[in-house]
Amino acid sequence: MSDQQFIIVPKISSYPGAQSRARVIQRWLVERGVIEPQLSACGSAPGRLAHAIGPRAADVMQPAGADALPYQQVRNGLEIITDRCIYTPMRGFEGRARCPECRKQIGEVLLEHLEEWMPAETENFICPECGHEDDINGFPFSQPCGFSDLGFIFNNWPGRYFRQSFIEEFVERLGYPVALVEVEY
Repeated sequence: MSDQQFIIVPKISSYPGAQSRARVIQRWLVERGVIEPQLSACGSAPGRLAHAIGPRAADVMQPAGADALPYQQVRNGLEIITDRCIYTPMRGFEGRARCPECRKQIGEVLLEHLEEWMPAETENFICPECGHEDDINGFPFSQPCGFSDLGFIFNNWPGRYFRQSFIEEFVERLGYPVALVEVEY
């Protein structure tokens, strides 16, 4: 079985108070019993720290997903990222994006722009076709992806089985729309 990730990422390049919000979300997940409070070596790479599956993680999953929680896998923790990061599917990512204003395909140019976005030289992207400017997340891709300095990576959790009410509460606590990115590698 290949590894997978389910990522919840707010659709904003620079989340206001990203580290503070990360701690708030982490506390909420610990209080609900979704994750363990302490970090352990259950992240996406050997020795990478993450929060292990908590005793009530199944409560946020639909019944079919509760049985699929990755208790026996080495990489099964929640990693909370507070550095600028690009979240895209690994396999089959097409990189197709459209301008929300003129609807023209601008994915290739937008992806090239990430060289400026990544080191925080800019947050916005300007459509080369019509001049529309917005946060890079305002240009929809054909596949879910996100660009932000805040992200929640659930390693090997079956993301499609999260209860809708849990996702909605997560979004409410973040205060921004989110991208739900599924990564398989």
